[in-house]
Amino acid sequence: MNMFKAPHNQTRRSINRAPWPPLARAFPWLTILLGSIVPSWLMIASAPVMPPLGYLIFLSWHQLRPGLLPIWAGLPLGLFDDLFSGQPFGCAVLLWSISSIVLDLIETRLPWRNFVIEWLVANGLILTYIVLCLGLANVGGADAPLRVIVPQIVISVLAYPLVDRFVAIADRFRLKPFLVAR
Repeated sequence: MNMFKAPHNQTRRSINRAPWPPLARAFPWLTILLGSIVPSWLMIASAPVMPPLGYLIFLSWHQLRPGLLPIWAGLPLGLFDDLFSGQPFGCAVLLWSISSIVLDLIETRLPWRNFVIEWLVANGLILTYIVLCLGLANVGGADAPLRVIVPQIVISVLAYPLVDRFVAIADRFRLKPFLVAR
């Protein structure tokens, strides 16, 4: 038997397969929506401690697969996040939409990036997002000092590589060939 030739049943399983289109299109959206809900399940605290998981997943999908989410995706996803985050309504809509535009501009200016550049961009966006969320909440009537969000910033920055790894695994699952192409 030729060692370079695959057995007949192995080639039969891998040829003529394609990802299931509804799963391939909807899975990034579903992971972001689930990420927006999860922080409220884990802990109830008087100060923000949990990272904005939906936003981290949103950033990671944008950086892993540029062009997968449309530039307007920040509006509906931010609207859903506003329902569960406890921030003033419209905060995530505005900041997610701006982040989507910024990531699109970075993609056009720097099409070839490495992990360090993407991590620095994500850290800048995460820091800006959390600080602006506090600022918008303070405009809405709260009077929280900046030191309240320091644990959330540190946890978010340290959790981003893990979220990025999760999104890479989710993307692999999203592209798994389930459907027989005819």
